[in-house]
Amino acid sequence: MINISHIYKSFKEKSVLEDISMSIKDGEFVVVLGSSGAGKSTLLRCMNGLYIPEKGSVEISGIELNRKSMREIRKRVGFIFQGSCVVGNLSVLTNVLMGSLSKKNSMSLRFTKSEKEKALELLDMVGLSEYAYIRTDKLSGGQRQRVGIARALLQEPEILLADEPVASLDPVTAKEILDLIEKINREMKTTIICNLHQVEYARAYAQRIIGIRNGKIDFDENTESVTTRQIQHIYEN
Repeated sequence: MINISHIYKSFKEKSVLEDISMSIKDGEFVVVLGSSGAGKSTLLRCMNGLYIPEKGSVEISGIELNRKSMREIRKRVGFIFQGSCVVGNLSVLTNVLMGSLSKKNSMSLRFTKSEKEKALELLDMVGLSEYAYIRTDKLSGGQRQRVGIARALLQEPEILLADEPVASLDPVTAKEILDLIEKINREMKTTIICNLHQVEYARAYAQRIIGIRNGKIDFDENTESVTTRQIQHIYEN
């Protein structure tokens, strides 16, 4: 499903990712752990083309990611941003419908009846059907994150990237969001790659944990094989 081979990424001559290689299978739930600045967010953004590595290659479902293939890749890869990144003065339904824009061209930006019906189905799935026509800035943080999840699912992605999806949420709401993402993985067979800070959540939800330290992979293990010492090492200064 995803093959990453020896990628490097830097900003203003500062190295952020160094010689990262990994493969992620169809249907896996993978959590990436690491301290702030370790390169987790950059890694996810290299998987959907928000960033292009200076070296190495990223392949999604047999398609190598480059500027020419970007549109095709983004049809296959959904992204859940930290803090949801919804448009507050638009309705919840309109925010979800924006997830279909990756499949449209600039000459046809109208939303179809079937897209609206699908968006309403997804809002029901994430527990927000009664809020469809309410301005999104009237929702709580957890509700806005659910809107972001429904928006990402509208494009029917094979892969869902989640960048710190529960970073600013209280523990109860965070568990609800992660339960929802786990349900998407289990029932829709969507491959999940999720950045987290919370080790307890990684152990509870991931099938596999990848630890990143200073822009390099420190470990890549099945969840039950990850040791306390490995966790401590990626968070050491």
